[in-house]
Amino acid sequence: MKLGEPSLDQLRIFLAVAEEGSFGAAARKMGRAVSAVSYGISQMEAQLGVSLFEREGSRRPVLTEAGKGLLVEAKAVADGIDTLLAKTQSLHAGLESEVSLVVDVMMPGEVTATVLRRFRTMFPTTALRLQVEALGAVAACLLDGSADLAIGGPVLASQEELERQAIGRVELVPVAAPDHPLARSGAKPGESRKHLQLVLSDRSPLTEGREFSVLSPQSWRLADLGAKHALLKEGIGWGNMPRHTIAADLVEGRLCQLDLPEKPGADYTLSALWRRDTRLRTAASWLIDAMRDALKECAD
Repeated sequence: MKLGEPSLDQLRIFLAVAEEGSFGAAARKMGRAVSAVSYGISQMEAQLGVSLFEREGSRRPVLTEAGKGLLVEAKAVADGIDTLLAKTQSLHAGLESEVSLVVDVMMPGEVTATVLRRFRTMFPTTALRLQVEALGAVAACLLDGSADLAIGGPVLASQEELERQAIGRVELVPVAAPDHPLARSGAKPGESRKHLQLVLSDRSPLTEGREFSVLSPQSWRLADLGAKHALLKEGIGWGNMPRHTIAADLVEGRLCQLDLPEKPGADYTLSALWRRDTRLRTAASWLIDAMRDALKECAD
């Protein structure tokens, strides 16, 4: 038996009858005549070669086993068409179909999560691709075209190809385990250079060979902030960390903030970055404002 192809209108009629529980209620919901609803169901049954509703012995149509089995698929098809139409309408309104965002590893994770939850509510038809990178690798994603928007730090302020808009800051503090020699009060000038320093390294060639807050000639280079955090808690070296990342460790005594004469800690300015040869559209512009507001809320 060769099966026909039900139309989208027939699928919607089928769903309306199943949801409303009667042909009359479905007709009222769709603004149709009852005869038009009944005809649509009959046509769909004829094309598929199955009965969708039991009509005998009941005042209300009851789904047959075949009808129950096809209901989920019909709903999936209708939902897919609704999503397609919504996305098309958004494109006509100037809304991006996708935004690719790269975020600096120093960005508080709860800030990113809060903003992206709001983003999903505000722009349900816009897909989002998220990357997390460190230092120059953030800007590299913009320059090679793999990201539309970045939230990055101050290390590439001189990149002429990029526009920059400051949106907040993160405090970096020097820390070590409580039993580390530098954790004792009254560290002398130059003492930090005698101990292993853990340094976040850059995967990008943009900042290759450049040093950021590196005091000790003894250093381990780590491309992962989480690994650096774990090593610090194990007492392996000292290093700068974002305060929000190690706040609980400071309170619970797993790490100590170091009082070093060189004051290697600093404010790490976070900026929204994008290519000068591109124009930010609705969703990307919203992300910048939302990130700024969320960072301010976090600081407050």
